[in-house]
Order: sequence, then structure tokens, then C-alpha cells
Amino acid sequence: MNSIKVLASDSYLPNNKINNDYFNKKFKLDENWIEKRTGIKTRFFADEKIELMAYNSCKNIVKNLEDVNEIDLIIVATTSTNNLMPGISHYIQKKLDIDECICLDILAGCGGYPNAFDIAAKYIELGEARKALVIGVEKLSDYINDDDINTSILFGDGAGCILIGKEDENKDKLYKSKIRNISKNSDILTCDNINKKIYMDGTAIYKFAVTETVRIIKEILEENKLNIDDIKYIIPHQSNQRILDSISKRLNIPQEKVYTNLSNVGNTFCASIPIAFSEIFNQNKINKNDKIILLGYGGGLNISCILLEI
Repeated sequence: MNSIKVLASDSYLPNNKINNDYFNKKFKLDENWIEKRTGIKTRFFADEKIELMAYNSCKNIVKNLEDVNEIDLIIVATTSTNNLMPGISHYIQKKLDIDECICLDILAGCGGYPNAFDIAAKYIELGEARKALVIGVEKLSDYINDDDINTSILFGDGAGCILIGKEDENKDKLYKSKIRNISKNSDILTCDNINKKIYMDGTAIYKFAVTETVRIIKEILEENKLNIDDIKYIIPHQSNQRILDSISKRLNIPQEKVYTNLSNVGNTFCASIPIAFSEIFNQNKINKNDKIILLGYGGGLNISCILLEI
């Protein structure tokens, strides 16, 4: 598959910014305790519904299209949807006034955005879709266990979107994906949609994240005869700064190459990668022909890696 093109990207964060003081008072913590352990200073909690956040992340992208009906696929990655049906993707189609398209919501764990991106890319490569909106959205504030210091300090709300299409026929752009699940250990990170509680074994997740992410990155690079110096940015699921720092250390690359906005946004599960990507894309930090890696990991246990040429 060598013909996927990123056309646009955008994101949305709610107005309600929550800084660490809120949790410092609640749990009687020292001023810098949370930042030292997670890298997080602020996160956002939403008053609006999750489907509206998803719509807000893509509405400006769609305004620039000549014909909204060129969007043949809307796919949403999330863990915090409220309705089993219709899904968030159906809501987006209705709000955008798209006559007909494929609508999919997927549950692939908190690092599942690359799974959604890869599904969309394959639809486009097969000629089943001209353009696809790939959205990651979470309203994790609804799932926070107020008494669990291990999870409540981490999570925030937000949405991000990438619009992709097919590259011109006479151009050749690299696109490769590698996705796997290790479900035997899935109980170390769970999200209960009935009781609306997130449980995480932080130590076990750390060990999984720093080993499996490095392994899958090395595999995809080797399979495509590339080395880490060929990659402009790794854009990972924004989980915890200690995990991201460990990934860069194990790959022997500068920390800046593993892009993070965790400090300002917090851990937004499926929304974290597209929010981070939209920052890089719209600030012109990546250029034509740059190669990047989208790196997902987390609940499932899911590990996903996309090697993408811009």
C-alpha cells in the first residue's frame, strides 16, 4: 500500500481546563508531585456530549472541501461512547449532511487510533472510499474514579481528526502498518462501561508499553529497510511522560523525536494521537516526504504502529 495522503487535520479541546491544583487539594499532594510522575500539568474536562466533541474536531476540515459527499467513510476510535447505536460516526454524518457513507465506531483500546487509521487506509487503497475522516474522541471525565489517584490524575477529554485520501496515481508514498493484540494480559487495563470506571495496573502497563512499542518500531523499520534516523517524528499515544522518555531512551534517539503534548492535554486515550498529529501538521513541523510513525498501545492489550510518508 503506497498511495495514502494526509489531506488535513484538526482537533478540539473543551473550555474547562483542569490544572494539577485541583488534584493536589483533593489528594493532599505536594505541588509538583503529579508533574514529576506523569509529566502532566493540565487536562480538559468537557461539559458537552462526546459526539459534539467529535464533530467539533472535523467541522473546519469539511468546510474546505468542495463537496462533502467525497467523504465515503467516517470511522471513530473511542472507549467512552454512550450510545451503542447510532454510533458517533453516524452523528457526524448527519451533522455534516453527507448523503451516504460508511460509518464505523471501533473499540480497540486506549491506543486504538492507528487501528482506525489503518482500516480507513485500506478502504481507500481498495477503492472503496475516496476520502475518509478518521476521528479519535474521548470523554474520560465520565469514567474517572474520583478516589483512585493512579488514574484520576491522568485522564482528560478531547478529540482529533485526520482526513485522508488517495495519493495521485503517479506518485508513490510509503504506507505500512503493524498491529497486534496480546489479550492474555488484558486485565491490567480495563474500562467498565456499565459502572464507568477505569482500572489500571500502572507497573504492568509500563513494562508492556516500553518493551512492546520498541519491539514493533524496530520490526517495522527493519521490514522496510529503514533506520530510526529516517523517521522525522514518532507520534505516540500520550500515556505518561515516563513511558515516552523510556521509549526514546531505548531507541537511542533525542526525546524531542518522540512528540508529546502530554503536559498540556493529559492522557486522552484514542484522541491523543490525532490531537498531537494536528499540532505537528498545522504548525508545519512535518514536510512533504517526511516519514513519521503513529504509535498506539494500551488496553486490549493492543499494540499498533503505522509508518507513514507525508
